[in-house]
Amino acid sequence: MAVHGIDLGTTNSAIARTGADGRPQVLTGLSGSPTTPSVVLFASAGEHVVGEGARREARLDPEHVCSLVKRRMGDAEWRFVAHGKAWSAPAVSSLILKSLVADAEFCGDPVKSVVITVPAYFGDEERRATVLAGTYADLDVVDVLSEPIAAALAYGFGRLDGGPDLTKGDSPETVLVYDLGGGTFDATVIELADRRISVLAVEGDHQLGGADWDERLALHLSRRFCAENPDAEDPLDDSAGAQALVLAAERAKHQLSEVESTDVVVTHDGARSTITVTRAELEELTAPLLRRTIDLTKACLAEAARRGVPVVDRVLLVGGSSRMPAVAAAITRELAGSFRGTPELHDPDLAVARGAALYGEKKELERMVGDDLRSRGRLRDGAGLDEALPADLDAACRRVADAYGVPLAQVRRAVEIQVDTVVSRGFGVLAVNSFTGRLEPTWLVHRNDRLPIRARRSFGTVRSDQEAINITVVEQQGQVESDRVEDAKVLINGRITGIPPGFGEGSEVQVTFEMGFDGVLHVFAFHVEAGIPLELAATTGATLSQAEVARERAQLGKLRRRG
Repeated sequence: MAVHGIDLGTTNSAIARTGADGRPQVLTGLSGSPTTPSVVLFASAGEHVVGEGARREARLDPEHVCSLVKRRMGDAEWRFVAHGKAWSAPAVSSLILKSLVADAEFCGDPVKSVVITVPAYFGDEERRATVLAGTYADLDVVDVLSEPIAAALAYGFGRLDGGPDLTKGDSPETVLVYDLGGGTFDATVIELADRRISVLAVEGDHQLGGADWDERLALHLSRRFCAENPDAEDPLDDSAGAQALVLAAERAKHQLSEVESTDVVVTHDGARSTITVTRAELEELTAPLLRRTIDLTKACLAEAARRGVPVVDRVLLVGGSSRMPAVAAAITRELAGSFRGTPELHDPDLAVARGAALYGEKKELERMVGDDLRSRGRLRDGAGLDEALPADLDAACRRVADAYGVPLAQVRRAVEIQVDTVVSRGFGVLAVNSFTGRLEPTWLVHRNDRLPIRARRSFGTVRSDQEAINITVVEQQGQVESDRVEDAKVLINGRITGIPPGFGEGSEVQVTFEMGFDGVLHVFAFHVEAGIPLELAATTGATLSQAEVARERAQLGKLRRRG
């Protein structure tokens, strides 16, 4: 069974798989559209609607329509309440995932294992929440993949028009992926070399995207409407009116990517206005938002330069909001000298889903080849394919290709392409500074350190026969590592237990922090003198309690899809 790729977007989502020829294909489902709006309408306590139908209802029943939920991923306290029931961000997201799966199955494509993409700047909690959403949707989440890497895979290895075929050893390229989606922004510098994708630097803001442009324009329309109709209610003071105005602003924004001006009809509280908006006005209203993306991109390029890449070969514009003409113009004007050529729109709506499908195929074929080698005793358990002898690996690729009817070149491509990435945010532990006596973060891993990572830190007990040690793991929040506790996000509040008796003050407990390519952190503890692993009882923000998970599973099981 194929591993499907899912772009779980802030405003639109898509699902794809690779075809018999190895090319990624986006599945359209019953609607015939390649994307599904990431909007959920809770029509009643027992029914829900996902997609365009929910989006259309947003202006009629705004209190029960949930959108932009991706911005809430990793926020353990947030709930969307509808018809007396509360839904976490992973639970709402799971309904979007189920809708995509239903679309794929309508195409005759059963879905079980998936790769789900996330913004490169998502931290540990957001990634865990994404995995939980997949679990709620009864999916096996093989991996979570950064969106710019997915876009680069589609560009460099998907054999799409305009991209090199790096499986054939075409000249290496460095690429800046500028990804401005509906609700998130990432800037990533990636090196595409012979059969390898290497992330050099990442920057971003997962609370910045096209929806912010819509809100700025909606506010402008509201002010114009109120000026022309002083006796009418402000549309933004009414939930239905606000939804209608934001949707009108979104349509106008799309139109202004093609024309210099457009008319927006605003009807509310018995009044009506036709408001002309120009592209220049939109660009002036939203200039601070665009400036924020440029500043983040400059920081990303500066980090790439520090790592030996002062100039990138190409700029790929990804994400639907990157279509705005101001984006390419600002990049060309503000980043001149940092890249060659001109910014290129690269399949902005579907590149991420296609790249996720390619990565899913890679993971599945790698698994098959690995299973073949291990079953024949040619690869030890836990070892990577890079540890197999070349002749054994080649023979295993041939057997898998023959057994599953897959072209040999496709299997070889899967095992040969390597993806290297970096940490999106630094993380460390809270510890007392011996000079100041203050509790402050000690950063063990830094943003843009290469993955996978294993970092160790030793702690000493403070008294004899101490049975436990408290530990707090934190994640960097801003662009710069801070020594202030309030600037760090707590990932784990843990307690290391199981320290055996009979050891004096200062006995060493070694804590290991591991992070794989998926960007999810794992923590282990070990008592050095006793030579035994210790228990780490921990709570994290994104990991809901077992009772909460059970409750949401029960709610999801009773919820029916309508339409």
